[in-house]
Amino acid sequence: MKRIVLSLVAICMFGAAFAQKNPLTRKKTIGVHFFLQDFASGYSLDTGASIKTVKDVGDWYKPSRLSPGFAISYAKGITPKIDVRGTFAASFEDYLFKKRTQFGVNDFLGEFDVSANLKAVNDKHIVIPYINLGVGGSFYKGYIGGIAPVGLGLQFNLFNDALIELQSQYRIGLNDNATNHLFHSIGVVANIGSPKAMPTLKEVIAPIIAKKDTDGDGITDDNDECPSEAGTVALKGCPDKDGDGIADKNDNCPDKAGTAKYNGCPVPDSDGDGINDEEDKCVNQAGVASFQGCPVPDADGDGVNDEEDKCKDVVGTAANQGCPAIAEAVQKKIDYAAKNILFETGSAKLKSSSNGGLNDVVKILAENPDVLLNIDGHTDNTGTAEKNTTLSQSRADAVKAYLAKKGVSESRMTATGYGQDQPVADNATTAGKAKNRRVELKLGY
Repeated sequence: MKRIVLSLVAICMFGAAFAQKNPLTRKKTIGVHFFLQDFASGYSLDTGASIKTVKDVGDWYKPSRLSPGFAISYAKGITPKIDVRGTFAASFEDYLFKKRTQFGVNDFLGEFDVSANLKAVNDKHIVIPYINLGVGGSFYKGYIGGIAPVGLGLQFNLFNDALIELQSQYRIGLNDNATNHLFHSIGVVANIGSPKAMPTLKEVIAPIIAKKDTDGDGITDDNDECPSEAGTVALKGCPDKDGDGIADKNDNCPDKAGTAKYNGCPVPDSDGDGINDEEDKCVNQAGVASFQGCPVPDADGDGVNDEEDKCKDVVGTAANQGCPAIAEAVQKKIDYAAKNILFETGSAKLKSSSNGGLNDVVKILAENPDVLLNIDGHTDNTGTAEKNTTLSQSRADAVKAYLAKKGVSESRMTATGYGQDQPVADNATTAGKAKNRRVELKLGY
């Protein structure tokens, strides 16, 4: 034991001779380790034996007592002389519990521990002795045990990029599901983060000189692009009165929120129609949103826009909803034809005397292809209202059928029977009843 202690002291002195000036804290490492475990010697000690009474200390290192395994570790330096490490070890063992016989067959043993490496010197040395203390757990065939690793180790620093590590531990079982055992490992550990240099005393005590902040906005003048005007960090110390995210010094409209594209000004609206130029398809002509900033179209140019024009392709008048006015002469011919539409008594059968006037209607409709025709049938109050409505509808349909037979498209005509509901004269007289029995023809669009 005395020789071992003297050897460790000599190694520390040797490593210190090659130490660099500034100590480093190792950031992060990951390691791969091969290990040999000795459960038999640990079990002997656990059951009452002592080092002095163990038959032969050399037995601890016989191959028959040592079983192999692999481990991985992850460590991080928290000071130049203390690393915290987590290790997971895996092997196949016929595990010895404190109060249980062996199972007689190897099975998987997993051990995990978190430990601290208390180093004699910092990581700037080539050879780094350390003491290892930790706590952890084991898992074997469903049994969970507690362990406390205690050991010694050596790290051999390879250009501050990697380590070769030797370690011996005595792992103390903390409950009946774990037993004391020896754990000897060799591994390669690599840096996965650059070492962090600890500041020298000179750096720590360097004087702090307050920097000037003329406008008091919390941004020192050396970093403030507007040192005499209070501003924000986001705008490098400059103000922004309209809050559009563009510093006033770069804003062509500092009192009106805008966009960077227009140097701090709002998107323009050249024609003043309330639709900005970026969304307006008629930038220089006032329009409406439904037509993306363009005026409502007027295809026939009659001053009645297409949304209100019933005759979009024919010039008309506003009074006639964009359609041309019906000529007075044409309307007279239509009215004459309507007065001469006659039916057999109580029937919807047209009298032949009606044909001349209806033929004139066919001619008028052919000459005015955009004009539509409403055919309205009416009766006097003779009979029931229901029968009169049916009769008036049948008579209107008869007129429509005649005109369709003569070539007028049915899509241009509507036929409606109103019965006795719309009299134009007094049904109390024979003359009045005669006037009420009628078919009206109305031109429209």
